[in-house]
Amino acid sequence: MSNIPEKLKYTNKHEWVRNDGNNIFCVGITDHAQEQLGDLVFVELPGLSANYEQDDECAVVESVKAASDVFCPISGEVIEINSALENTPELINQDPYADGWLFKIKATDPDEIEKLLDAKAYTELVAAESI
Repeated sequence: MSNIPEKLKYTNKHEWVRNDGNNIFCVGITDHAQEQLGDLVFVELPGLSANYEQDDECAVVESVKAASDVFCPISGEVIEINSALENTPELINQDPYADGWLFKIKATDPDEIEKLLDAKAYTELVAAESI
């Protein structure tokens, strides 16, 4: 079973979101997503200062099996990217919730976080997909 930390919020497209305070949110793909993709070989991160609406395509992760779009879980401006992933995308496989984070976004509407799934709801989603 995938690791699904209680303190995070999740999308139904397998992104996770951590509230870092001051309307700044850290975003990555879930442990379940990286397990499904397999060994990651490339990550295309969003541009700094890029603005996205909730659910916009904002990044791409590629594995030896497939490429997958990453969708922005909350509207806002990208203020930081995890540049370490450009040379070592496997950080996502190794630790998707710490070293494998993708980007940080300054939310324009932090209340959008309430539309996301909590750990229990995300666990149920993953279980339903595994049937």
